[in-house]
Amino acid sequence: MNPDANWWSHRPDIRIKLPAFHQKKMKNLKTILLPCLLYLGLLLLAQNASAQLRIEVVGGGATQIPVAIAPFRAEEGLAQRLTPVVMADLARSGLFKIVDAGGMNPVPHEPEQVNYAQWRARGADAVVIGAVTKAPDGRYDIRFRVMDAIKQTQIAGFVYFATESQLRLTAHKIADVIYEKLTGDPGVFATRITYVVKRGPRYELHVADADGFGAQSVLASSEPIISPAWSPDGTRLAYVSFEQKKPIVYVQSLTTGSRQAVAAFRGSNSAPAWSPDGKRLAVTLTRDGGSQLFLINADGTGAPTRLTQSAAIDTEANFSPDGQSILFTSDRGGGPQIYRIPVGGGAPQRVTFEGSYNVSPRHSPDGRSFTFIQRNGGRFNVAVQDFATRQVQVLTEGGVDESPSFAPNSKIILYATEVGGRGILAAVSSDGRIKQRFTADVGDAREPAWSPVVNK
Repeated sequence: MNPDANWWSHRPDIRIKLPAFHQKKMKNLKTILLPCLLYLGLLLLAQNASAQLRIEVVGGGATQIPVAIAPFRAEEGLAQRLTPVVMADLARSGLFKIVDAGGMNPVPHEPEQVNYAQWRARGADAVVIGAVTKAPDGRYDIRFRVMDAIKQTQIAGFVYFATESQLRLTAHKIADVIYEKLTGDPGVFATRITYVVKRGPRYELHVADADGFGAQSVLASSEPIISPAWSPDGTRLAYVSFEQKKPIVYVQSLTTGSRQAVAAFRGSNSAPAWSPDGKRLAVTLTRDGGSQLFLINADGTGAPTRLTQSAAIDTEANFSPDGQSILFTSDRGGGPQIYRIPVGGGAPQRVTFEGSYNVSPRHSPDGRSFTFIQRNGGRFNVAVQDFATRQVQVLTEGGVDESPSFAPNSKIILYATEVGGRGILAAVSSDGRIKQRFTADVGDAREPAWSPVVNK
């Protein structure tokens, strides 16, 4: 959601009248004015832990790879055991069946200790073994191997050095290796997500691990925070805040907490999207009248460069992975559809033709497809369209889905939806087979975005 395309204006939590393609009672898009909002108090809470998200798998893959995770040697005394996290990651993906490793005597930690016949009798196709030792510098030396129980060979072997605070992240990295070696696709367990939670009158911008743990509130406000977007290096977030009585685009560092207003022009400033090199942002501005796409420097310097020229509402830009083109939403054809325009300039080309209402485009990181929200009757669902074939697949069956965002491996789409009148986060695989729900004890979650892969 953004101020120029408030897809969810029927939501009671953001009481603002904004131009919207699916306002239920809207009769004329261009007659609705953008208002100013009241002053808010800003509070940075970079270190305050927030309610954790819990993930429920509500659908699984057609076939699942049976894998056993033997408890790592000497992990019992760790502040964070590794094997439970690895098992939870793999099980949550919907692609793996976790084989019970209990009762093995001895528990294997080295290749020569693996009794393949016993593991095959339990149904395991792969066995993960590992060990933890304390290194002289105080860090933990974590070694693991992925063994093929059918061919009785080693598939992979890695060593990680981690501090105590890095144990959970290291477990996610181990799960990523297993995922990639057994499926052929990169894992995304060691990535992060961002989203906005509303608790009563308070809005909080959260960052959490991809499994919902370690949630931190990096910004809090009494007014809406919307449209968060990750920088390509995963160290900054761009978002829209209403604290100055109007929507302004900010860029905030996740390492220092410092932030800068990078688009605070006359009128509305909204819908930031990062260029792949992290040097520019595409934003929607009304500074010249109407909502149009502009390019600005991510550090706020220089003057904006106008990208679209129309009497329509052009918004929700998203760069292609190669940085050469931008997808965006526009009603220039009479109803909201998705268009593509070269970054260097040129005429926009319409790319969605199935259905009368398609919004919120996001490229897949591999550049082969894009996800978006499509209206089917009175329902708003996550869909994906292949660039080469133009084939569209509707992936969800909810009624009010919004804000789709690809995982960096292009295999999962994170989005927001409603259950029982409350906003929650959910995820669906790009083939529609695997579905997940993220739930929390309190709050109304919206506006999710998945981080890139970050080496940390």
